[in-house]
Amino acid sequence: MKYALVIFETDESRRRIQADRAAYRKEYEGWIGSLAAAGKLVGGEALETEHITPATVRTKADGTSEVTDGPAQAGEETLGGWFIVEVADREEALELAKSLPTPETIEIRPILESA
Repeated sequence: MKYALVIFETDESRRRIQADRAAYRKEYEGWIGSLAAAGKLVGGEALETEHITPATVRTKADGTSEVTDGPAQAGEETLGGWFIVEVADREEALELAKSLPTPETIEIRPILESA
């Protein structure tokens, strides 16, 4: 079964990145490498979170659109990217997420597989 591990940066993870980007990246890439070596990593992408402000488009019931600068959900956590993993079940996806050595928040979502 495939799951998305949706990564949210936190104030703490941003502080660690700013303090020592190379050490942070080494920890993170080690985790990604372990997923790949175990044959669990299907893919993923990181989002630009430092230099370009995201924009949010909301379509209203009347069909008009409203554009605002900033993330869809304001707060401490910022969407940073995602990984797709192939695992036996939800519990295995949770264990992989818990093994991330850096202080991000990870939301686990099953991938809808079409019939």
